[in-house]
Amino acid sequence: MQEISSDVIRGYNDTIILFFLRKEPSYGYEISKNIKALSDNKYLIKETTLYSAFTRLEKNGYISSFSQEAENGKRRTYYQITEEGRIYYHEKCEEWHLTKDVIERFISNE
Repeated sequence: MQEISSDVIRGYNDTIILFFLRKEPSYGYEISKNIKALSDNKYLIKETTLYSAFTRLEKNGYISSFSQEAENGKRRTYYQITEEGRIYYHEKCEEWHLTKDVIERFISNE
């Protein structure tokens, strides 16, 4: 099975993460697992990539984090989308449609 190159998808990691946070707060491992499942194992986000994205998104005000005790008693950092993050997510979705339209013009099925 072919996997997506991290170089190709790098610019959309933020969009992917925000996609999952739109509905409810979540934590790193759960988001990573959901990315793997929704992409049918075609994209496996590296832990360092994921946490770098969390740091960047939080610094830019697109997400916030909070600590909470999990069912197993361990403390876990959860992330939630902010209103600015929702706006950014929609902008990135619009950008994707434009990008896809342009790139499809250069893709040949020969």
